[in-house]
Amino acid sequence: MTNSRVTAQKQIAELDWRWIAADLDSHGCAILTGVLSGEECTAIARSYSAPELFRSRVVMARHGFGRGEYQYFAYPLPSPVANLRAALYPPLAEIANRWNTALGAAARYPGDLIEFLERCHRAGQNKPTPLLLEYKEGDYNCLHQDLYGEHVFPLQATFLLSEPGRDFAGGEFVLTEQRPRMQSRAEVVALGQGDGVVFPVHHRPVEGTRGVYRVQMRHGVSRIRSGHRQTLGIIFHDAR
Repeated sequence: MTNSRVTAQKQIAELDWRWIAADLDSHGCAILTGVLSGEECTAIARSYSAPELFRSRVVMARHGFGRGEYQYFAYPLPSPVANLRAALYPPLAEIANRWNTALGAAARYPGDLIEFLERCHRAGQNKPTPLLLEYKEGDYNCLHQDLYGEHVFPLQATFLLSEPGRDFAGGEFVLTEQRPRMQSRAEVVALGQGDGVVFPVHHRPVEGTRGVYRVQMRHGVSRIRSGHRQTLGIIFHDAR
């Protein structure tokens, strides 16, 4: 196992996962503070200009997704991205399994990312989904869900690579929650450079007076008022 992977595993393991799980249960998101250093953020962000690292590029305005663009990494993933994905998966799989139990859903997730990806690949989902997103002044990302096939891991993460107030203004991460027969609730998440946010891909369990029920979640990014904002998205299921 490489030193960089050991470092990523150690850093993720040292996070307060009890607190993270509690925040996900209560609010539908949790902040992972200071996971990436400034140097790591800069190195990952610079890779956006290396086309050989990516399998596809999406200009959001062409598809009605918003404004801005993003690129999906190709396999093999760059080591920092692969290590972060592998390190985050096991503790998130525990939360995902607990959520599915609460919702009465049959799907269960293995404790190792490789085993889960093999499940995806057997179903024809073999395109990697980690991505880099780039926004400039006036750009934004419409509320959406990242669903790419039959096998969906119910949690994902986004890491801010730019420094708020220095590199850009505006561009807040926004999460909305639609409970049955209720108006939508919005959560605006303030991140610093190197921070991540974990949140549901499409729904989460909520405890109600009559038991646990499912609420739909969507996420997006508000308008960039000035500057240049880059983020790294970690999605755990692969795509068709």
